[in-house]
Amino acid sequence: MIAWFSDPTHWTGSDGVFALVIQHLIYSGVALFFACLIGLPIGLYVGHTGRGVVLIAGLANALRSLPSLGLIVLLVILFGPVFASDMAFIVPSIIVLVLLAVPPIMSGTYAGVAAVDPAAVDAARGMGKRPLDILFDVELPCALPLIFSGLRSATLQIISTATIAAYVSLGGLGRLIIDGRAQNDYYQMAAGAVLVGALALLVDLAIGILSRLTVSPGLTRRL
Repeated sequence: MIAWFSDPTHWTGSDGVFALVIQHLIYSGVALFFACLIGLPIGLYVGHTGRGVVLIAGLANALRSLPSLGLIVLLVILFGPVFASDMAFIVPSIIVLVLLAVPPIMSGTYAGVAAVDPAAVDAARGMGKRPLDILFDVELPCALPLIFSGLRSATLQIISTATIAAYVSLGGLGRLIIDGRAQNDYYQMAAGAVLVGALALLVDLAIGILSRLTVSPGLTRRL
């Protein structure tokens, strides 16, 4: 595997490591963006109003139980006649990645808002703040630690699942594993697994740093 990494031809070109990492990050970023568009508003609404708690719990459990690879293959079959380009593979993969990322984001957001100290909410209400002001000025800032926790979980889920999406011709680091298996190149497969793990750790570290810069030190008991 060290020899594989030492070969400069494996790093450059359209099938090189750098290109595959960029593809992996693009797919993951797009999926995470749409998952946040869905999960954050739902989590904020349920946490703020207390309505739909049972529904959000059932939805989260249902989405977590989805068979990722089987669903990707099924959607590729369904979308194949619709798209005549690589979008027939990209769109189904993005949909599955979004479905897998929504539960941790939604649950983390709901749990964060629901866990806000009622005394802080009552104080804001006593100051004449309207419900939306309370949500965005009090509840959302206090919920950030759990929101970032859900975001980190969703990101790791996306990065890992985007790897198996290479089975349906999606690009990214999963190509090293799938193509390596087809060629019985176990060094390439091992290199792909190491790169996926390293990418997940680096992205998780970046989100952790962003969390430390964004969350109030009082909420994390930092001095």
